[in-house]
Amino acid sequence: MSIEVTTGVNGVIGEIRFAKPPFNYACPELLRQIADAIDLFDADPAVRCIVLSSEGKSFCAGADLAGDESLTTGDGMDAISRLYEQALRIFRRKKPLVAAIQGAAIGAGLGLALAADFRVAGPGARLSANFVRLGFHPGFALTVTLPRLVGAQKAAWLFLSAERAKPEDALAWGLVDRIASGDDLMSEARAFASEIAENAPLALVAIRQTLVAGLADACEAAMRHEHEQQTILKATADYAEGVASVFERREARFTGQ
Repeated sequence: MSIEVTTGVNGVIGEIRFAKPPFNYACPELLRQIADAIDLFDADPAVRCIVLSSEGKSFCAGADLAGDESLTTGDGMDAISRLYEQALRIFRRKKPLVAAIQGAAIGAGLGLALAADFRVAGPGARLSANFVRLGFHPGFALTVTLPRLVGAQKAAWLFLSAERAKPEDALAWGLVDRIASGDDLMSEARAFASEIAENAPLALVAIRQTLVAGLADACEAAMRHEHEQQTILKATADYAEGVASVFERREARFTGQ
């Protein structure tokens, strides 16, 4: 497993870029390094806003279902619990965070994208809460963050249909805040962050704290419940079939068992 998380400062914007080829699958260690980088920028008075981006064709194509940090065998549910511990650190940050999304933001990758305050999508972005196609329960506090953005009815549709939202639909629904044109994703994300960062830094933190009051606690409770439901569903034949169908690139044959 190869993970690289790099940081830099562009004026008053802190930049975090991660890579875990080939699909940037989420795992506890990747989330830990991202959370560590956010903590450093939270402690840096020169940084007013943070941009999170990734290398490659996918922003984050989901949880690591087959790698060294396997979330499907052995201590898989313990690994998911550790992933959520790191996710909670991201939710508890102080400063505004903008996610630059190219390609797939699927499952846990959608959870990571929605943990940001704002999202800028590239033209090829695809966002989906595809858990039901795996016979699994949503996680990463998506049962809180997705309805908060798009409303209860649209969130229910996205959870129960596993629809992949294209950038135009994601913008209309409130899943993303801006669509970049062509290859200008990072430029657009930086410009978006700059519109925030040009303002008074203490006020930015104070206002954000008011806007997200109670959100991290709600996410913590949600991830606890999500983990319980995931533990139950992970033991089913439908979950095994769902995961197998993804890796075998075929339609799943669910039996309700």
